[in-house]
Amino acid sequence: MKYVRYRNGAGAAYGLLDGDAVRELRGDLFDHEETGVTHAIAGLQLLHPIQPGQILCVGRNYQSHLGERKAPARPEMFLKSVSSLIGPGAPIVIPAEASNVHYESELVLVIGTRLKRASVEQAHDGIFGVTCGNDACDRVWQHGPDKDMQWWRSKSADTFGPLGPCVVTGIDYGNLLIQTRLNGEIVTRESTADMIFDGPTIVSFVSQWMTLERGDVIYTGTPDVSRQLHPGDTIEVEIEGIGVLRNPVVAEA
Repeated sequence: MKYVRYRNGAGAAYGLLDGDAVRELRGDLFDHEETGVTHAIAGLQLLHPIQPGQILCVGRNYQSHLGERKAPARPEMFLKSVSSLIGPGAPIVIPAEASNVHYESELVLVIGTRLKRASVEQAHDGIFGVTCGNDACDRVWQHGPDKDMQWWRSKSADTFGPLGPCVVTGIDYGNLLIQTRLNGEIVTRESTADMIFDGPTIVSFVSQWMTLERGDVIYTGTPDVSRQLHPGDTIEVEIEGIGVLRNPVVAEA
C-alpha cells in the first residue's frame, strides 16, 4: 500500500496512491476508511506524508559514507526538528548565513505502534512502513571551527527535512536501491542492504531509552559522499518501490 497526504482546496487529507489517482481516505495514516472519492494526482499538492511527534536520525550508518573511519559499535542517534519538514516539490531554502548545505539521501522508517524497550523482533513488527527522506544539513554549522554544541541548526533549519512522496507498507525495506540525482546526474547509488545497522536494530536500540510513539519517524543514514547544494539546483532521492522525492533549492529571500 502507498499512502500519501495531500492538499486539495483548503484542507489536507490522506489517500491511497493507485497509479495516477488517489483514493481519498477518511481518518489518518493508521485509522481510516475509504470515502469513495478519487482524485487525479496531477491536481493535488502532495505534502510530507506523516506528521510525526518526533524525528530521530542515524549518523554513520554506511561504510561508504564513513570512508576510512571505523564503523560505530552502536547506532549513533541525533534529533531533528519536526519544524524542518517539507513535502515533495517544496523548496529547500538555504539561509543567508549558511555556506555549505548538503543533501543526505535516506530511507525513513515510520513507527506504527508505541514501543518501549522493544526487542528486535518487536521493533520489526512495530515499523508501519517506509518513505524517502533528505536530511539536509550545513556542514560548517555541523563540523566547522565555529560549530554549535549540538546539530540543532545544521540539521533542523526550516526546510531541511524533505520527506515523501508516500509511505509504503508491505515492502522488504532491507534491500532497496537508493539513488540520489543532483540536477539529473546520479551522484549516489547504493542498497539499503549495506546499512551497518538495519531498521529493527535501530528501532530496538532507540526504544531502550526513548519511547517511540505511533507516527514517529527515523532517518536511517545516508550512503556515500554528499555534495553541496546551490540555489537553482534540483535534488532527487529515489528509493526502489517507494518513489522519487524531488525538491528544488532556493536562496532565502
